[in-house]
Amino acid sequence: MLPNDPVMLLSVVNTKLRDEYASLAELCASLDIGSEELAARLSPLGYAYDAAANRFI
Repeated sequence: MLPNDPVMLLSVVNTKLRDEYASLAELCASLDIGSEELAARLSPLGYAYDAAANRFI
């Protein structure tokens, strides 16, 4: 389960992308969440997914 707090969510997602998943698509499939939904939850903080870095920046 992913945290509701956007700051905690960012930390969890970026850690999982760094340590466990090679892409956002793999992470989202594993966690059963759409990439658009995840991006929408992080966009209020000003973060967007960077595929080259494989993290939200």
